[in-house]
Amino acid sequence: MEPYSCDTFVALPPATFGNRVIFGKNSDRLFDEVQEVIYFPAAVHNDLQKRLKCTYIEIDQVPETCAVVLSRPAWLWGAEMGANEHGVCIGNEAVWGREDISKEEALLGMDLVRLGLERADTAEKALDVIVDLLEKYGQGGNCAEGEEFSYYNSFLIADRNEAWILETSGKYWAAEKVQGIRNISNQLSITTKIDREHPNMRNYAKQKGWWDGEDDFDFTAAYSYMNTASMMTSSSRYCQGYKLLNKHKGDITFETMMEILRDEPSGINMKGEFLTTSSMVSVLPQDSSLPCIHFFTGTPHPERSVFKPFIFVPHISQLLDTKSPTFDLERPMAKKPYVKPDRRHPLYQKHQQAWEVISNTKYFPSHL
Repeated sequence: MEPYSCDTFVALPPATFGNRVIFGKNSDRLFDEVQEVIYFPAAVHNDLQKRLKCTYIEIDQVPETCAVVLSRPAWLWGAEMGANEHGVCIGNEAVWGREDISKEEALLGMDLVRLGLERADTAEKALDVIVDLLEKYGQGGNCAEGEEFSYYNSFLIADRNEAWILETSGKYWAAEKVQGIRNISNQLSITTKIDREHPNMRNYAKQKGWWDGEDDFDFTAAYSYMNTASMMTSSSRYCQGYKLLNKHKGDITFETMMEILRDEPSGINMKGEFLTTSSMVSVLPQDSSLPCIHFFTGTPHPERSVFKPFIFVPHISQLLDTKSPTFDLERPMAKKPYVKPDRRHPLYQKHQQAWEVISNTKYFPSHL
């Protein structure tokens, strides 16, 4: 598969300025997909007999869920990226490898992003939530509205104090605790530094003939077709993203992260059939007395979008300008040919109108 869809970044002290964890993600999706930014308050669920409906399947509910703010494709239940009231941030990536992609409907990676945010108050607890759900329900199903597009997932999970990379192949997974700076970009990237793993992950790779059981175990080498020695010498977005982070190492701010997400030569700011449909940057101070600040565009093309701040405070009203008016849970492939409804929210429409004005040459006389 071509490495379509997303780049996610994190920088921890001392790589950042001011003892802050900085998180950022570009969500790269089909060019005509609308992404909404939506808030859900914390909730108590007294009737645990009532199942929770995710994008395709129902799962067990939990007694309490955290308040979350999500940036998500407006047709589904889960999210590409988001944060919760405790300062946990998660972004996911599409990944492919040796294991065949399951088309059977299960939890999408985007469902797992939202579930991790709703059910955990630290990054490592969110990792626990995701891998437990992965074991119980699996991952699979169509990941695009009206298109055939399926994949497995990697995740970057951060909080005020630490960050984790979680990469999956079917139900098998490996996790790496981040030190300094780290990015993920549509490819497995965990090699021999494995801090947590599925208990049968190595045995499965050995049974499939992907690992001889003698050499040091390399998750990416075993579960993907990639030559891990070339990961940092190629022109891939993964390599370019790391270089951009490393360029500013020691002084990374939220402005730095926004610049990286707007970078076009690297391909991180994606254009074309797949493009950057929404972006997110979060500032997570290690001082718990300071609020976390989460910036979202809610619109495509980060180079011409404004990153708008969100802070968890009491009595938050719904984000009406970034909520899609036609959101529903209709099955996107149930009818053929499938006609996508107009899911553009008010901010998206204003963004389009402004760009049409700017791009119309009659507003820029040739003599100026």
